[in-house]
Amino acid sequence: MFNPLRRWFGSSRAGDDWAGVAEWAKRCDYRFARSSDGSGFVIEGGPAKTAWRLEWGASQRHYFNGPELRVRGDVGPTGELQMLVIARDLMRLLEQQVFEESTEGTETRVDDTLPEEMRWLVLYPKLPRAQLGPLRETFGALANLPQAAQWWLDAPLVKQLEAASAWLPEPLPLVLLVQRGRLTLRCALAQPEVGALRAALGLFGAAQTAARRVGEEISQGKIGAGRPTAWGPASAMPPTDDAAH
Repeated sequence: MFNPLRRWFGSSRAGDDWAGVAEWAKRCDYRFARSSDGSGFVIEGGPAKTAWRLEWGASQRHYFNGPELRVRGDVGPTGELQMLVIARDLMRLLEQQVFEESTEGTETRVDDTLPEEMRWLVLYPKLPRAQLGPLRETFGALANLPQAAQWWLDAPLVKQLEAASAWLPEPLPLVLLVQRGRLTLRCALAQPEVGALRAALGLFGAAQTAARRVGEEISQGKIGAGRPTAWGPASAMPPTDDAAH
C-alpha cells in the first residue's frame, strides 16, 4: 500500500559512528550498546522506579519511512488504562488509512493486526480540542477511561509537547502510548543527535510522571471505568475533523 508519509519522513542512510552519543551516555552513567546487526543502538538509564530503555534504528511502524526513535518504561499499576497522544497531522492520515483498510472490498472488515494507535483512533473518543489548550492545533489525545487523557496532559507534559517542534521535523512524527502499565514514545528521527535524544528523554520523563499520577487517580477511584463499544464493523466510520467538538 502507498505510504502517504514517505514525502515527509524520507529514508536516511544510518551512519555507524555514534561516538558522540556513546560518550554522552557514558557521562550520564547510562548503558550504551550497539544493536546486534550494527544498524542502531540501545541506551538504558534512570533510577529503578522510572527506568527507561531508548532504542534508535529501523522503524517498527510502517508509517515511519526511515529510522525511528523509541523510548519505553513502566508507569506503575494502571489497570486496563489505554491512552494515546498523537501529532494531529499523523492522526488524520492514520485515520484515513484505517478507514480505507477496514472498508476494502465489498464488506466492511476490521484488521485487528493494525498497531494499537491506529485501532484506538476509531475505537475511543478523542479529547475535544477545547480541552487541549495550546496543543489543539498540533496534537490529538484519547483514552479508554473518561477524563484520563485530560488528566494525563498536565502542565509539564504540555510544555514538553509544545517544545517538540524544536527537535522534530514538521509535521511532527510523534506518538505517546500507554498500555498495560507501560509508556512508549515513538518518533521518526533521521539522525540520533544528542540534543534530540536529550529532548526525547525530557518529553518521556514528563509523560511517564503524569501517567503514573493518572494510575494513582484510577486506584483511588477518581477516574471512572468507562467501557467503549467493541471494536468491530460499526467502528469503521470515515475520519472526521473534531474541530467543532
